[in-house]
Amino acid sequence: MDTTEYTIYFAGELFDHKHLIGNSLLAGRIELLSGRRYRCVLPQDLEQTDSRAVDIRNQDLLGVATCDCALFNFDGPDLDSGTVVEFVYAKLLDIPAVILRTDFRGGGDQDTDGDAWNLMASFYPRTRNVSLNAMAWYQQARRETDDPMAAATLYADRIARQVIDALDAARAEPSLLNATPDDVEHLYRWALTFPGGGLADRAADEESLRAAVHRIVSNKTSRNLL
Repeated sequence: MDTTEYTIYFAGELFDHKHLIGNSLLAGRIELLSGRRYRCVLPQDLEQTDSRAVDIRNQDLLGVATCDCALFNFDGPDLDSGTVVEFVYAKLLDIPAVILRTDFRGGGDQDTDGDAWNLMASFYPRTRNVSLNAMAWYQQARRETDDPMAAATLYADRIARQVIDALDAARAEPSLLNATPDDVEHLYRWALTFPGGGLADRAADEESLRAAVHRIVSNKTSRNLL
């Protein structure tokens, strides 16, 4: 039995109590229902309200780069811009990803059979979409129990199972990085360098950037992610 634990960067809005509590609840249910196979890394648990903007950005980009997979909340009539940046950054590094949309409103510029967001954020490999109607799923859970907390857990469990299946599928898809370990490390060094703002220094911490990248790539290679 595979007992490997995979870290999941959990990206999405975190600006009010609904975002914060919803993210935390879903992350916990994903971890529990996956048998601890998936452990979500929540940026909201890392943020420091007195940090400089560039420090928060660097912390989050480094979280994307070091995690094994990623989960992106694509809710809202317009996608959260920070989440989109993190999604594109993850795709640059060929990180297995799941897009989750629970917003029942339409949006974007695709046809009726397309995704409910801007077409520039669609069609990427090693990516699975989980789209559902949040209101319909909520009402179904409330019909099954009069306890609001029990309904919330039931609701989150159903979403979590969909996400876990999608993570399994995205992770099983072969990497596009058909390259030597040195070439992959070069890609990661570049990804930690081009954003500027001290990201490379943060990644290196007390070791050289080359050593830090080697550690990240080796860790992912051991999990058959690269």
